[in-house]
Amino acid sequence: MATLLEDIKKSSDWLIAAFKSLGKDLDYSIESLKLVDEFFDEQTAAGKVKPGGLLESGFGGKIFSIAAYVGEVIIRNTDGSQWVTDDSDPDGEINIQIKFSDGSVAWPGQKVIKRIL
Repeated sequence: MATLLEDIKKSSDWLIAAFKSLGKDLDYSIESLKLVDEFFDEQTAAGKVKPGGLLESGFGGKIFSIAAYVGEVIIRNTDGSQWVTDDSDPDGEINIQIKFSDGSVAWPGQKVIKRIL
């Protein structure tokens, strides 16, 4: 069974390939987050997934992949930040954290979910 850290890498790579098939190139830049935001605008409305849209099936895995990518963008564009995961947490996919060098933390999984709602 893979660890959350392994899943983060695999899921982030999956998202890049999925977006590429849509003609959208993700490159781990801060600017690329606009493409993710546009994707949410296209695939959700009024806090819900659009019927027949790309998020209608496999929602949990896709949200985790988006959160993994968002987190990787943050980590690659800040000094001293790192993933904090807990493989024993039943909600570990939602509770993945980024710890910054100043001790502050961010929860990309929770933020991605809130972006939809």
